[in-house]
Amino acid sequence: MGAADSVKNLRQTVADLHRELTRYGLVIWTAGNVSARVPGEDLMVIKPSGVSYDDLSADTMVVTDLHGNLVEGDLAPSSDTAAHAYVYRHMPEVGGVVHTHSPYATAWAARGEPIPCVLTMIADEFGGEVPVGPFALIGDDSIGRGIVDTLRDSRSPAVLMRSHGPFTVGCDARAAVKAAVMVEDVARTVHYAHQLGTPDAIDAAAVDRLYERYQNVYGQ
Repeated sequence: MGAADSVKNLRQTVADLHRELTRYGLVIWTAGNVSARVPGEDLMVIKPSGVSYDDLSADTMVVTDLHGNLVEGDLAPSSDTAAHAYVYRHMPEVGGVVHTHSPYATAWAARGEPIPCVLTMIADEFGGEVPVGPFALIGDDSIGRGIVDTLRDSRSPAVLMRSHGPFTVGCDARAAVKAAVMVEDVARTVHYAHQLGTPDAIDAAAVDRLYERYQNVYGQ
């Protein structure tokens, strides 16, 4: 498949994946974004800035280089493009990035508190607690730098950027969307658990076993 065909397919994939964000209630209005790295190219496909989810299509997606410069498309890229681009430049294993303001995960980010590994699902999906990244302002590489610095020492595909919200990564855009769905789910459940008391963290050795099984054995 040539680069042009790859970009065309990713435009459709990324447009379709934005519907998963609304389906699972992870975004409101025009907030949030999904991006995908173009395999074999220093390019990514990302949502345009400030466009209604109802109006998103393959044609409205934009293509930028990995410094956030517009390469293809008629609309301005997402305001989070610099953060996504920084992640792709510094984490070559990442093929997809997602940002939402999903309410429960963002509540943990507002507190600056990691989501503790108190559920087997958290061990499975995140390999330990969901970490908190530093406070950073939109406009330059600061958010991307915080994401990379935090996830570099973590098995988690999700980071809660302090006072901002969750960013998730994956081997492709679909995997990053799954992580965004899952981090909101566990954020909500652990919040409920804290209303009843303080849940116990799972033993580190058990976390390792759960993560290994889920990542390498589970599924087809």
